[in-house]
Amino acid sequence: MCGICGVFDPVTTTPPDLILRMMTAIAHRGPDGSGYFRDDTTALGHTRLAIIDVDGGVQPMTGEHERVWLVFNGEIFNYVELADELRSRGHRFRTASDTEVIVHAWEEWGPDCFRRFNGQWAIALWDRRARELILSRDRYGIQPLYYTRSGSRVLFASEIKSLFSDLTVTRELDPDGIDDLLTAWSPVAPRTLFTGIRQVVPGTYLQIDEHGVTSHMYWEPAFPDRGAEPARDLQHNTERLREAVIDATRLRFQRSDVPVGAYLSGGIDSAVTAAVITEFADADVHTFSLRFTDAEYDEGHYQRLMRQRLGTVHREVAVTGEDIAEALPRAVWHAESAFLRSAPAPMMLLSQLVRDEGYKVVVTGEGADEVLAGYDIFREAKVRALMAEEPDAAVRAELTEQLYPWMRRSPGQVPAFAESFFNRPFAPNDLGVSHRTRWVTTASIASMLHPDRRASGSADRILADMPTGAARWDPLSRAQWLEMRTLLSGYLLSSQGDRMLMANSVEGRFPFLDHRVFDIAAAAPAEHKLHGLDEKHLLKRAFADLIPAEIIDRPKQPYRAPDAASIFLTDAPDWVADATSPGEIVAAGIWNPRAVELLMQKGRRAEGRGMGNTDNMRVMGVLTMQLLHRMLVRDWRAPEPLPPRPVVTFDRTSGNPAGEWT
Repeated sequence: MCGICGVFDPVTTTPPDLILRMMTAIAHRGPDGSGYFRDDTTALGHTRLAIIDVDGGVQPMTGEHERVWLVFNGEIFNYVELADELRSRGHRFRTASDTEVIVHAWEEWGPDCFRRFNGQWAIALWDRRARELILSRDRYGIQPLYYTRSGSRVLFASEIKSLFSDLTVTRELDPDGIDDLLTAWSPVAPRTLFTGIRQVVPGTYLQIDEHGVTSHMYWEPAFPDRGAEPARDLQHNTERLREAVIDATRLRFQRSDVPVGAYLSGGIDSAVTAAVITEFADADVHTFSLRFTDAEYDEGHYQRLMRQRLGTVHREVAVTGEDIAEALPRAVWHAESAFLRSAPAPMMLLSQLVRDEGYKVVVTGEGADEVLAGYDIFREAKVRALMAEEPDAAVRAELTEQLYPWMRRSPGQVPAFAESFFNRPFAPNDLGVSHRTRWVTTASIASMLHPDRRASGSADRILADMPTGAARWDPLSRAQWLEMRTLLSGYLLSSQGDRMLMANSVEGRFPFLDHRVFDIAAAAPAEHKLHGLDEKHLLKRAFADLIPAEIIDRPKQPYRAPDAASIFLTDAPDWVADATSPGEIVAAGIWNPRAVELLMQKGRRAEGRGMGNTDNMRVMGVLTMQLLHRMLVRDWRAPEPLPPRPVVTFDRTSGNPAGEWT
């Protein structure tokens, strides 16, 4: 992966200092080199993490006709096959990189090329003949891509801090973005937490020219009508899924010119990808795990089972509450977002271990829960529907007890709470019924906001984006679409994914987010994915021979980390008291000072232990929003241009008398 940035301005030529400052702000994304292209209209910047064609894949890149100039973050895993097809159509290649394949694919197929790509990408392509800038983002939003307008300029970048390198860009938190975060855990594309800053919606491309910005969708997750699923044979679907996951993993392991490692979490998803990798490796496979010193969150037993089964070279990092508290400010800086869980910070520490061990690519199991129905929210929705039809109290209690065997403070242990939790009245035709309970619970945090920061309507905006045929889908399919549209792209692949990986210049690869895997899962009936309350049933069947039964049969345990318990320590870092001091709360103007004071008093009394789910989210939301405001709004300073280092420049402005590349 890399970092990209740039400016389109049909009125004023972009000065070199601006594009260099933008590149400096994202230098951590690409420590292996950098370069920029500039003409009278467009500037493109790139910082490189060299993974494919290490010597030849320098960016910005163009084709033999110099019509198209490109900067690119990500990987096109089927680039070998696409290059062969393009050569047969007369295209000539100078490199063995996937980057050059994008250039020729655009020349050959135009926007249709995005449907042909199997990969993860954020692309900025300047078509000099058409006089248009194209910004494209992969199907799921694995790679980040932001943009904003400032006067006649349209600026874009992999990270928001790069946009802020132009000091004319407004730095201000957006109430609608905050409302999204306090509803769906993260801003939902195209919104961000910052006023005027937008993100390219996954599965779309933007066409930018002197007339403005136009968005085009080339892909979105879609499901067949309920009862009309085209693939209804369980054994056939099992075999197809196995084949697709194996090929997706093989591509992501083998298509690299640097070593590739694998995460091993203790769950089935990373166990599958690590097991498949060992089948194709011609040397020892290196795996990496995250441990917790708090036994409630630790999955070391299952990690041990799998690494012993595979015989990998294994490294792990054991994280304490103190580690999380210390790492949280840096995690917020890289995420450029507040979050309601501490979970991103340990993931950043894990990627640091990967980099320290000499690796800059890891394969992970992310995406399996969304594609194959692995989350509690899917099971909860099913239980809610069953309880609506079941009057017997004993049966209802048994259903709730089956949901959270891993949770110490499970709703099933408090029958009265479970009844209220699963019997909240929602309209029977509500397309968001699967997520309403989460949204309502999370949105209660908004009562702590300063009145000037409050907004509403996030849930309605999310549902308004659902495809017109969604009402005909199975309820599980609707829930999967919502999870992909909200939590997957905005939080799991961003705050907890790309940003925590790239904080240490590490690329993550996600076989379960190969679109061919999704196509197989989407075509199958709901009961193949969620069989009774057995989540990811199809995946378990497909790989039962490779995974220990103890992992296959273990109750689903989501990745969690200590939240408030990491904050209210006897030796808590100074930043906690600073961020929540009355003066800081008033100065930021985000939260109600009295509400914050009462919350922090409660946390100190309990030492962060025994706090409920909502209070944990309140603590993290307040702290991370305060950190975000301080670092990216109040105290922001634009970086100086890149220090002396190799910078490849391509200058074709009228201000370059020679008109040559430099």
